[in-house]
Amino acid sequence: MQQFYLIDASIYIFRAWFSMDDSIVDKQGNQVNAVYGFAYFLAQLLTRVQPTHIIAAFDESLTSSFRNKIYPAYKANREPAPPELKHQFKLCRQLCRAVGIKDVASKRYEADDFIGSIANKFRNINTQIIIVSRDKDLLQLLENKDHLWDFADDRVIDCQQTEKLFGVRPDQMVDYLALAGDAVDNIPGVKGVGKKTAQLLLQYFSTIDNLYDRLDEIDTLNIRGVTRIKNLLIEHQQMAYVSQQLAQIKCDIKLNVKKNDCKWQFDSKKTERYFNKLGIGKRLITRFNELQS
Repeated sequence: MQQFYLIDASIYIFRAWFSMDDSIVDKQGNQVNAVYGFAYFLAQLLTRVQPTHIIAAFDESLTSSFRNKIYPAYKANREPAPPELKHQFKLCRQLCRAVGIKDVASKRYEADDFIGSIANKFRNINTQIIIVSRDKDLLQLLENKDHLWDFADDRVIDCQQTEKLFGVRPDQMVDYLALAGDAVDNIPGVKGVGKKTAQLLLQYFSTIDNLYDRLDEIDTLNIRGVTRIKNLLIEHQQMAYVSQQLAQIKCDIKLNVKKNDCKWQFDSKKTERYFNKLGIGKRLITRFNELQS
């Protein structure tokens, strides 16, 4: 079975930014610690799995995605990336190209949307989708044999484990976030409805549409404060559906990407030129060159 790797690049760039020493600079003295850490991550990943098909999705739309038009406060709780890090995001995209990894990004769509659309486009009976990320939002994309691989902690989550961890199936994750909200992305959810209550409601009603169509049945459930919860659901119904829109990953972006574009082809000379131009990474060049041995 062919494995198709989809990298949620921004998570690993931020991880490198916070974990690598900021004294790592290029020939001009510009900070490149995130690039160095991201390169080390890629070298580890490529060495370990030797993928046939791989693509990296980047975020450029922290304040400009279509979700900000739906709800202007979406992700407004996040601090903007400092200039030193923005510059490194561009270098990390160039790094992907240098080591033979196709990259995608947009000011309208988030990395999650590209990952969802690519998975939807190329998933078939002979292809296993492996999403390299630790973002729980991406669990909604899992089907059958798909995996979400948290590379940093080397933890693999499939459909069954999603249900064990969150009390809902992958196909219920969007409605779970719509009810419980998500402080990380500033998705409001239904005020006063927490994670446990959202799990219980979805275990009974399965979907948020069924919940609101059969709202009177809530009275029969063994949930603490059921009358209060019912009133909260009625009061915040509009926000529940707004939150559902925010949490839903788009899987129908029209992509000018063919499967062959995502074939991994390593070019040691191109990789070496990239690192030499920055003036960093003799050890990294050696590490990447080991991919050919």
